[in-house]
Amino acid sequence: MAIDPNFEQSRERVGEEDNVAVWGPIDPPEELGIRGTHVAVDFDICLADGACLEDCPVDVFEWVDTPGHPESELKANPTNEDQCIDCMLCVDVCPVDAIDVDPGRENRV
Repeated sequence: MAIDPNFEQSRERVGEEDNVAVWGPIDPPEELGIRGTHVAVDFDICLADGACLEDCPVDVFEWVDTPGHPESELKANPTNEDQCIDCMLCVDVCPVDAIDVDPGRENRV
């Protein structure tokens, strides 16, 4: 199942980690929610293959530890989403469709 592109309507913003919005529900370590707004990563389905980190020309993503998560214990966090140039490479290379980029979402710089 791919990330819900309408997550900001269907999920509640439950806080921030590393200056990145967190959209719930969250119940660690199994349920981690979605991170980011303009560049959003569904941590529940991200399997940490690293394609987005390798292909992003402006280094939007950074690895974060997610110990105990059943899919992977690393996740690609959109820590620098304000640098995104909307090239969509990350969306194209993600094998599980865990990433959504929408320049129209709130907080777009």
